[in-house]
Amino acid sequence: MSAGSTAAQHVSLEWDERGGVTVHMDGSPQSHVQPDDPTLLVFEYVQHLALAIDTMPPGPLGVTHVGGAGLTLPRWVEATRPGSPQIVLEPDEALTELVRRDVPLPRRHRIRVRPVDGLTGVRALRDGSADVVVTDAYAGGRVPAELVGTAYAHEVARVLKPTGIALWNLADEPGMRWVARVVATVATSLPHVAVIATHEVLKGRRFGNSVLVASASPLPAEALRRDVARANLPTGLREGAALTRLVAGAKPFDDRGMQSPPPPEAGKWRAR
Repeated sequence: MSAGSTAAQHVSLEWDERGGVTVHMDGSPQSHVQPDDPTLLVFEYVQHLALAIDTMPPGPLGVTHVGGAGLTLPRWVEATRPGSPQIVLEPDEALTELVRRDVPLPRRHRIRVRPVDGLTGVRALRDGSADVVVTDAYAGGRVPAELVGTAYAHEVARVLKPTGIALWNLADEPGMRWVARVVATVATSLPHVAVIATHEVLKGRRFGNSVLVASASPLPAEALRRDVARANLPTGLREGAALTRLVAGAKPFDDRGMQSPPPPEAGKWRAR
């Protein structure tokens, strides 16, 4: 692999021999883009986000993304649901400039990037304007506190259509106690919740990502179970009683939230 161009010290692009590019932020891989095939999703958590979106009815979707990075998921939505109006809230203008210059978006897309932070940007959106709200934002390798607080969860619920879904990409240590508190927090505004992750993460074997799915309406549980069972990676779903056990005793965050635990050193993500 060869290093790509750099717009700022904390952002870089790394191209591989297949023509794909990984966006690194603060020294950590943030997202991967395959420009000639936006349906190819490399990172496991992005596959899980896509899996959840696939349970929505066919056709274009209004999607708001909190966090931009390589714009991997917006590209996937555009490829699989052409004409979908999408808003990306990404305050790092250097990152957006670098990605859009070196990894251009497809022609005739409806992806609009706004240079604002997630909480500010979501607050400015209309009630019931989104089919999907995806929160996938990290700073220094950690989810910012304000994106898992009760105030943010309330704003996401306001912006969603009645049958819409909200998704969070979360990262936690074995035991998932921080994730449990996020689930408890989100459930105060969006009571129907589920968690998708690899079996290793759900069983507490390593630090890793999980995707929280939440809605004001009952989730398409059967479709989620089916798609999880078909996932390329060994993937599990926690819902109902299993999720209740996971979050037992978890206290919701206040408006300020709490940032996610710091990631371990590279190569030390396994617990045992």
